[in-house]
Amino acid sequence: MHSAVFLIEFGAIILGLGLLGRVAGRLKFSPIPLYLLAGLAFGTGGLLPLGASEEFVAIGAEIGVILLLLMLGLEYTASDLVSNLKTQYPAGIVDFTLNALPGAAAALLLGWGPVAAVVLAGVTWISSSGVIAKVMGDLGRLGNRETPVILSILVLEDLAMAVYLPIITALLAGVSLAAGSLTLAIALGVAGAVLFVAVRYGRLISRFVSSDDPEKLLLVVLGLTLLVAGIAQQLQVSAAVGAFLVGIALSGEVAEGTHTLLSPLRDLFAAVFFVFFGLHTDPASIPPVLLPALALALVTAGTKIATGYWAARRAGIGVKGRWRAGGTLVARGEFSIVIAGLAVTAGIEPALGPLATAYVLILVVIGPLTARYTQPLAAWFAERRSPGGRSADPVPDDAAALPEPASRER
Repeated sequence: MHSAVFLIEFGAIILGLGLLGRVAGRLKFSPIPLYLLAGLAFGTGGLLPLGASEEFVAIGAEIGVILLLLMLGLEYTASDLVSNLKTQYPAGIVDFTLNALPGAAAALLLGWGPVAAVVLAGVTWISSSGVIAKVMGDLGRLGNRETPVILSILVLEDLAMAVYLPIITALLAGVSLAAGSLTLAIALGVAGAVLFVAVRYGRLISRFVSSDDPEKLLLVVLGLTLLVAGIAQQLQVSAAVGAFLVGIALSGEVAEGTHTLLSPLRDLFAAVFFVFFGLHTDPASIPPVLLPALALALVTAGTKIATGYWAARRAGIGVKGRWRAGGTLVARGEFSIVIAGLAVTAGIEPALGPLATAYVLILVVIGPLTARYTQPLAAWFAERRSPGGRSADPVPDDAAALPEPASRER
């Protein structure tokens, strides 16, 4: 009887996610807010709480995070990452300063303490690579001059996660300064070792994993990723970071084939992950934090636009491209939920999960709108302010850009 209830519940979840994905596709925006709302509806305090399938959904959610980070790692090569660190680190510093500090300040103003401040700083700092990539594709901007700037900022954020996630894992666990330093040292050592091996021996690793049989390639890559993620977690390094580094180590045809094979699995388990986060958030806890979430969303939308504008200007992009770059970076999503999920599991601040949920819901809806309309609105305001009724663009829109995007073309 229990297995029958489980199959009914889990089947209903998957079917419901598929239908929500169709609705999002018709409306041309990210399905993430619909997945979160579905979790809220069927979780604690929701309309119809689930019971039998919740444990399996929790495991699926963990796999979803691992696959999200693996697929993200497949987009970049180790040499790309090293190159981005050398040339674009000023943009990364500006990105961190403008977008992490508002989250930390908000947590302190709300009286949540320093650990919650570090967590909320990460929630407001990291843009959603998945949502942004989809938006750029939908708007036909993948070949635009500002696109390499956007990708460079996303790469630097992803790299920063290799350091940030072990730090908050140690803080949430309440370990001592010495133990936390050891955890960070292990994380940096593992990340550095993997990057070194990927640069020097990436082709050999890819050749070892490679197979003409899709079934064998899928099993080897998925098994290797879960194994490394588990070992990383055992060493007090985030499992997500371990998966990200596996993705970086794979290159060439193996990366292409793996991307094709694992994309459907990634989408399935990532959807389950967002539902799982919603399941553990009581809908009644969101209204009290809605105003702070909205205020934080508006502030950090502005700081992300400023970040993209500054980085594009530094790269020599024209004014229109600067506004497009800033507007595109606004969306938050998977990483913000991953970070908040760690804090919710640790139980450091009951209101943090609801605030993060409301925050992501707001920005994952606003993000595609700012990507589309920031530049036209900026041009309209400039035209209204200029004496002759025409906007001034001192740098042409097709100004020199950075080299090719630091991601593997698909």
